[in-house]
Formats: sequence, C-alpha cells, structure tokens
Amino acid sequence: MTESNGSAARDQHEQAVQAGRQERMPDWEKRFRAPRVSLPDWAEDAPDRSLFVSNATGTYELYAWDRSTGEQRQVTDRPNGTTDGVLSPDGAWIWWFDDKDGDEFGVWRRQPFAGGADEPAAEGLEASYPAGLALGRDGRTAVVGRSTDEDGTTIHLVRTGEEPVQIYRHRESAGVGDLSHDGSLIAVEHTEHGDAMHSALRVLRPDGTAVADLDDTEGGTRELGLEVLGFAPVDGDTRLLIGHQRRGRWEPLVWDVATGEETDLALELPGDVSAEWYPDGSGLLIAHSFEARSELFRYDLAGRTLSEIPTPKGTVSGATARPDGSVEFLWSSSAEPSAVRSTTGGVVLDPPGMKSPGSVPVEDVWVEGPGGRIHALVQKPQGATGPFPTVFDIHGGPTWHDSDSFAAGPAAWVDHGYAVIRVNYRGSTGYGRAWTDALKHRVGLIELEDIAAVREWAVTSGLADPERLILTGGSWGGYLTLLGLGVQPDAWTLGIAAVPVADYVTAYHDEMEALKAMDRTLLGGTPEEVPDRFEASSPLTYVDRVKAPVYISAGVNDPRCPIRQIENYVKRLEARGAVHEVYRYDAGHGSLVVDERIKQVRLELEFAERHLKGVPGAQ
Repeated sequence: MTESNGSAARDQHEQAVQAGRQERMPDWEKRFRAPRVSLPDWAEDAPDRSLFVSNATGTYELYAWDRSTGEQRQVTDRPNGTTDGVLSPDGAWIWWFDDKDGDEFGVWRRQPFAGGADEPAAEGLEASYPAGLALGRDGRTAVVGRSTDEDGTTIHLVRTGEEPVQIYRHRESAGVGDLSHDGSLIAVEHTEHGDAMHSALRVLRPDGTAVADLDDTEGGTRELGLEVLGFAPVDGDTRLLIGHQRRGRWEPLVWDVATGEETDLALELPGDVSAEWYPDGSGLLIAHSFEARSELFRYDLAGRTLSEIPTPKGTVSGATARPDGSVEFLWSSSAEPSAVRSTTGGVVLDPPGMKSPGSVPVEDVWVEGPGGRIHALVQKPQGATGPFPTVFDIHGGPTWHDSDSFAAGPAAWVDHGYAVIRVNYRGSTGYGRAWTDALKHRVGLIELEDIAAVREWAVTSGLADPERLILTGGSWGGYLTLLGLGVQPDAWTLGIAAVPVADYVTAYHDEMEALKAMDRTLLGGTPEEVPDRFEASSPLTYVDRVKAPVYISAGVNDPRCPIRQIENYVKRLEARGAVHEVYRYDAGHGSLVVDERIKQVRLELEFAERHLKGVPGAQ
C-alpha cells in the first residue's frame, strides 16, 4: 500500500512538473509540440480499421486504430519518423515505406494490423524511390511502382509467394494510379511524351497488355494533364474517375475504359475540383479549392445534382466518405488549429495532451502584377501598428499554394512581432491552369516578379518596413529565397532558406529521377541542352551580388535538394567573406522529429533578431 501511494505521488509530481513546463512554454513552441493527427485512412472491406499519422511521441509515425474497440497503437518507431503507409483493403496489413534517414530510397514492408513483426512486403524488388502503390482486395496482390536513375520507372505486379512481374517500364516518370475493385485493371499515370507536368493515362491488364489510353497533350501541342482519381468501388465496373484540365482548371470526369465513353460532370465551380467515389458508387465526394480556401460537395450520379456539405470557412486538407454516408475531413484555418471532423458532428480524432494555441486570421490582398492579379495572404500582430518587420514566407512546390490553413511556422513569426506575407505567385495551384503553367523556361524569375510586386504593395501601403524585410521559404521557396537575394539584392534585408536549390546544374545531376524529368519540362531540356536557361535560373549565378546576410538549413540525406549543390553555393559565400550561417541536420527534405523542427525555427528566429534592428521580440 505504501509503495502504491508512493508511486501515485510520484506520478502526480511528474504531472505537475510537466504542467509547469507547458505553462512556461511559449505559444509558438506549443504549436509544434501539441499532438496532431492526419485524416484517417480506412480499410475498404473492414471500415472499422483505420490508419493515421501522429506526432504524439515527438516524432511523426504511423498508428493503427480499431474503431470498434477504440484501441490505438503505434505501428512504426524510427529515429527519423515514418509517414508513408497504406492499409490493405481487407484491413489485415499495414504497408509502410522503409527508407534510410529521410533519403526516400528504400523498400516496402508490412505489419499485421493487430501488431507483430515487420516483414518484406514485395520480396524480389530492390530498393528504389517509390512511384505509387495499389493493394488488391484479395489480400495477396499489389501493384508496386519504382523509380531509379538506372531504370527510370518500372511497375510490378506482386503476388504473395510468387516472383514480381514487371508490367511497365519507361525512362520518363510514371506512377501507379489505382487497381480496379476486382483486380482486373490497373491505371497508370505516365509522361512518355516528355512533359512531366502533364500526365497521360494508360490502363493495363495484370499481364501488362494495354486496355485503353487517354492523352490530352496531343503530342505536346496542348499542355493538358490527366490524373487518376480511382476506379468505381464495384466488382466488374470499368468506370475510372479521372481529373482533366480541358476547361482551364482541374475537373473530374468518369471514363469507362472498356467502352471509351466519357461522362463530363461539367460542374460550375470556379476553382480546381477533385473527387472520390462514395463507397457504394452512387455518388462522388467533391473537393473544391479556390483562391486559398476549399469546400466540399456531394454529386449524385443518377440525378446529376450537386449539394453542398457544410464546412467552416478555411481549408479542407483531406476528406473521405464513410460507408454510412458520413464524411470525415481534416479542417483548419490560419486562426484555428487542424482537427478531423465529421458531418455527423464533433471531432473524429482528438489526441490527448497539450492543445495547440490558435493564431491570427489572414487578410486577403490582391496586387496587380506583370502576369495578372496576385493573391497574397497577410498576417500581422494583433493590436500593433505598422510598419512592421515583415517576413515574405514563400511556399514550395512550385505547383502548390498557400491557403487559409493553420501553419505553426508563420504563427511563430507573428508571435515575435513580424508581419507575414505569403504569395501565391505564378506557378501556384488553385488559380487556373494558365497561372500554374506560366513558369516555363524563365523558371524562378517569373515567381520573383510576382513577389516583387507584392513587396512594393507592402511597403507603399505602410504595412512593411523596407529596412526590415526577410525573404524565406523551404524547398522551392528556399530556392526562390536564394535566387531573390541575388536577383533583387537591394530588396531584402536578409534571407533564410531551408532545403533549397542553390546550384541548379549540380542539383539536376544529383536529384532523384522524377525531379530531373520535372526540371527538363520546366526549363526545356537538360543543363547540356539549354545551358543558358539553367544559368539564368540558378542562384549560384548571382551569388556574388548577394548583400544580405544568408541563413541556410539543409538535410544531408536530401534527394530533392541534395547537399552537394548547397555546399557549392556556401563555398562561394565563404570565398568573398559574405555574412552567412549554415545548419546541417541528419535527415532528408525536412524533418519528422518535433524537437528538430523546433530547433530549426528557433535558429531562424535568432538569426533574424541578430541581423535586424528594432525587432520587438517574443510577446
């Protein structure tokens, strides 16, 4: 009894200590540490079995969730985290991708849903970069896509107890789209025409023979892409839901691959539209993204009617229709942290522990630019007046966009007295195909023209202090940061670049094969074929013009923005004694470890405070 009371007392003391730590922790750090979860995936034939990602242990890992019992268990446990996982349709297995320290080069493993030892999931296939995965309902069939520098893309049919069979191979990038409900058809996205920004589609039988092709590029004369959204969830049904760009934006249509019939939904929605099947095949769950926000609808196939699914104003980052007809969705806004909600009401997954503080809402700004109106999202400290020290936080991609969604990084800058501006430059999604596809050949320079236009507005409007302007971003945003510091040396007070492209030629030769294909599409060829374009778009070309202090963080195992090309840029800074700092960490294209993420943000904040005058500091 005494020992039990002592144990209880120790537990209470530890809880009190932990509560004290949390009370003293600044809000910006709480946002990173607060437990979060992804939208749960669920097994098609065992819908009570789900799989999700969480940072509950301080590292992002996969978790199994049995909804019938409420039991949750951690599936993976690796030093650098795990986020790539797929639940088999029968709910028996969890497939997860095993790479080395974030290098994205590895093999698939699987683990029983109830727990147990991991085992090779696709024996006979050597390590590669992943190029899609589709699992069959029979519990023994998988379609596995692989990408390597030597082979390009290969796709394999894998059956338990049998040798893998290669059913597709091409030098250009491709990927597994989906496997039909009865396992008789395989949809593949490919870029055999050489345009890595706009895929064509091919449907194969399991023996690799072609059933149907659909290509909207027309031999390169029309740059229109297609994407696989999924086969109808009915045995023997040959309808494939796909996305197309024929009216200047992404929209869904139903393609019967057996007859060739196309059923265009012709939804009168202004933005990009994606869709997935309801589990009974009677309708489609529609996700509409427009001007940095999103909303959901149900489309009834029989009546060809569209009905809105109410969601709060903000961003739906993912949604899925359940067998009972309800919809679960991951929602957030810039002011409110993310939560997995259901149309039945309430929160689906509410992880225990510290809750994330909110932040300030965004304000929408439209600025006239050289290529059209530019949408920017602005956050600024509450109760303060400008001009502010201002952070231009540039998104990656480039085919992505900043949205009215919760982001811990920008919120940290706002907490420290900065205004934050995020620019959806040409190349961003959600503003039509022409806006997204505008980057060709003058890569990087086009985006910087848009950023410069928003910078001019920010200064002339009185929001931003021209003597305290930070250009920052990660991945493509990091690339634009380094390029901007050299191309626009008088515009920026300092730059902070995370996992950037710094030397475009070396980056091309060292990066993963799929990104080489993208660069050839963006720039019109290889560095040897179009050297002038690579030179004009490379930060290394302008490094000797950089005036601002530069901070760079880089993952030493990064296959997307490899370390060697960053070292080349840093050596040039060193050679002329330019003010700079470099932080290297043992991971890939970013970190899945919460402590590491917090450390990187702290280093960026401290760098800014050392080099800017009059920064208010943490509130």
